[in-house]
Amino acid sequence: MSIILTPPVAFLIYIALVIVLYGFGRLMAPAARRTTAKSSLYAGGEIAATTKAAPGYRRFFIVALFFAVLHLGALVLATAGLAGGSIGFAATMWPALLFYLGGLAVALLILLLS
Repeated sequence: MSIILTPPVAFLIYIALVIVLYGFGRLMAPAARRTTAKSSLYAGGEIAATTKAAPGYRRFFIVALFFAVLHLGALVLATAGLAGGSIGFAATMWPALLFYLGGLAVALLILLLS
């Protein structure tokens, strides 16, 4: 019984089951008929545009960079207390953290205003 539960054997049993279900589904399905309605483009009831779409990625990169900067900032601030070997911020670390937060704020401001 334990040999059936090993990953390779379980995978082969799963593949066999999928093949059987796929074959059963093909037997139950009606015969396919090609029509122009099935092969035409669908755009929500309107005539579909046949020109090439050229979306810009500028907005995506701005949002992605925004989240990357914020997550990196959160990671640095969350692990900053571990730098001295103990949990908590040393008194000498506060100016560096405030400088880092200021730089992070400036970077996000530049990113949002561009």
